[in-house]
Amino acid sequence: MSTNKLLFRIRETLDESEQSRLSSWACLSSSAVREKEEREIDFGHRQNFSIDTDRILHSLAYSRYIDKTQVFYLIKNDHITHRVLHVQLVSKISRTIGRLLRLNEDLLEAIALGHDLGHAPFGHDGEKFLSELCQSHNSRKFLHNIQSVRFLQEIERKGKGWNLSLQVLDGILCHDGELHSQALRPDSIKDFEKMNDEIRKKEQDPSIDILPMTLEGCVVRMADTISYIGRDIEDAIRLGLIKRKDIPVDCTLVLGDTNGTIVYTLVEDIIANSLDKPYVSFSADVGESLKKLKVFNEENIYKNQKVKEQTQKIKLMFELLYEKYLEDLKTGNENSDIFTGFLDGMSPEYKKNTPDAGIVRDFISGMTDEYFLNQINKNLIPQIKPREFSV
Repeated sequence: MSTNKLLFRIRETLDESEQSRLSSWACLSSSAVREKEEREIDFGHRQNFSIDTDRILHSLAYSRYIDKTQVFYLIKNDHITHRVLHVQLVSKISRTIGRLLRLNEDLLEAIALGHDLGHAPFGHDGEKFLSELCQSHNSRKFLHNIQSVRFLQEIERKGKGWNLSLQVLDGILCHDGELHSQALRPDSIKDFEKMNDEIRKKEQDPSIDILPMTLEGCVVRMADTISYIGRDIEDAIRLGLIKRKDIPVDCTLVLGDTNGTIVYTLVEDIIANSLDKPYVSFSADVGESLKKLKVFNEENIYKNQKVKEQTQKIKLMFELLYEKYLEDLKTGNENSDIFTGFLDGMSPEYKKNTPDAGIVRDFISGMTDEYFLNQINKNLIPQIKPREFSV
């Protein structure tokens, strides 16, 4: 027997074992659906969602997590959470919950690692500024979860995309960790057409709640909240924005007052209340305490004026850089970084189907914080060169 056939037999055994090993509510690897068939996937040794995880890990967008803001930007502190750590925490928490609920850990990992790929520089503030600019130029609203899907399907690999499974893309689209949910039940009847329709509706009204199609997607959405709620508190305490005694007492009595106890309590509660059920859920008291804690974080951390000291400067930089790239596209300035660093080698389909405002959106949203600031320095700040005089 050839090596390829031997490895494929092992993969078939793994796929078959999921039917008895995983919960009846889990999504099997053999159920993965893709827009395009790939012989390598159909007859290769790796299971479907494991392939998706690998493709996300090897994407350029994933490598840029390393210097993307989570909450606090323009702060020099090595112990403040960055986006790369956040997605690793979401992945770990998701797999911990999924293992005890007997869900598909490969699917959980793929969704978790890819869920924030579309975040603009400077976190949610950057997302807001970029969305306002897109709308002012008659382009679609910018939402990081939608942009994550766009990166993976339409922009990566110079416009070829990664051809990820519907279940992974749907989980990324629906993660919405900012929306509070006591319980989540999957909306299992979906295809690519429905997902694209949900994207259009979400762009028109970002407040609508789109439910994941798998229980794994629901778990990642819950884990997103679990991973950041206490971690943001620890970061804020470290920066002197709040004190531990400021955390609402009724929340600490239920959840604890450190990130470790908060995560442990939330994970145990969601597992205990979701075992062998077609949904995931917190208990009533834990869910209510979590909701109150999210309000506390919003008012005392995310809206804290000390955090917002540089906000107007960042907004102006977004505006100036956006207009600069639009002008470069309009005038055909091929020395611009939007040509040399983004459009060079991009597929004809991407160039044809993406308006100038969309190209600028895609370029800026993919930037790390540092690259964004370097672009400001390079393009918008006069470079003073010393003059030489002959004697």
